[in-house]
Amino acid sequence: MKALVAMRDWVDERFPMTETWNLHLAKYYAPKNFNFWYYFGSLALMMFVIQIVTGIFLTMNYKPDASLAFASVEYIMRDVDWGWLIRYLHSTGASFFFIVVYLHMFRGLMYGSYKKPRELLWVIGMFIYLALMAEAFMGYLLPWGQMSFWGAQVIISLFGAIPWVGETLALWIRGDFVIADATLNRFFAFHVILVPFILAALVFVHIIALHAVGSNNPDGIEIKKNKDANGIPVDGIPFHPYYSVKDIVGVVFFLMIFSAVVFFLPEMGGWFLEKDNFIPADPLKTPEHIVPLWYFTPFYAILRAVPDKFLGVVAMGGAIVVLFLLPWLDRSKVKSIRYKGLIFKTAVSIFVVSFIMLGWLGTQPATPELTQLARIFSVLYFAFFLLMPIYSVMDKTKPEPDRVTFDAH
Repeated sequence: MKALVAMRDWVDERFPMTETWNLHLAKYYAPKNFNFWYYFGSLALMMFVIQIVTGIFLTMNYKPDASLAFASVEYIMRDVDWGWLIRYLHSTGASFFFIVVYLHMFRGLMYGSYKKPRELLWVIGMFIYLALMAEAFMGYLLPWGQMSFWGAQVIISLFGAIPWVGETLALWIRGDFVIADATLNRFFAFHVILVPFILAALVFVHIIALHAVGSNNPDGIEIKKNKDANGIPVDGIPFHPYYSVKDIVGVVFFLMIFSAVVFFLPEMGGWFLEKDNFIPADPLKTPEHIVPLWYFTPFYAILRAVPDKFLGVVAMGGAIVVLFLLPWLDRSKVKSIRYKGLIFKTAVSIFVVSFIMLGWLGTQPATPELTQLARIFSVLYFAFFLLMPIYSVMDKTKPEPDRVTFDAH
């Protein structure tokens, strides 16, 4: 024991190990009323680690070559010991990563985690979301299956709609006049090296920003405003061991569900892995129905809902940009949905239905009826954000409590 204490002191003299542990875990005071929705931040971090680890093992046998890529994935699946498990952990993990991120973002939306003093925290989180979308898109090309090839062809061609610089930009992204070996190589480099470094840096900054302003809570009140004689929030408890242990319980239940999908339904009926992606990429044969993976389909539906290609790209980009503006669009006097009125709760409900429906419409053929439906839900999607400065002021709110409410759970 003395040797361990001496080693700790030796490290502390050269690196702030104990200080960092106390600042971000043992003496970081979080609100005592966290509920189910607060699992998803730690679960997102866990999924990021799983993707990094499984990705490292996949790169050991993957060949970033247009003539070898598909065969190397089949080799991983069929001949590498436990290769099928690593590949399914990675592919299924990508979808589960987006599931927990979307739920994490929705929790922030419900409880006003984007409002003062957490505006920058929300913006950093949105940059994480953008980087995650880029990472997923570039990784989707790597199996070099039919849907990978043609999906990338469609998405990259959208850049060509940008006036004046579009075609040059699309050519620069592809590295060739068509999706080819150069595209695969640069997407592999970005997917494996550049974007993961950016993601890791953004996650680090996100956590530092979170601990600087403190965690929000279901009541949306600031626990730092009510401290005891020692400067400790009276409604706060140390993150470790209380929430670190609680998060472990959430991780166990989550991994049970995740493992069930990985072992018994890794393709999820085509939602996680499409059947066309088990066919080698063929530039001369277009799949009957080209769609991105489910986590991109809401924005894809918005794109297709607009007749003009350039305006469709603008609308698709705008659907993401408005998320960045959320801290300044919400003019409500309270943060949490618990104390907001019927108008806001109705608006959130319509927004959730619209987002889910757009996700489904993005997977369907663009028939006139479904396109019209996509236009309706696209308008409702944007109305939630653009009308927020009006209805958030009109909404009748309840007074926030002076201290957090706590229900045992």
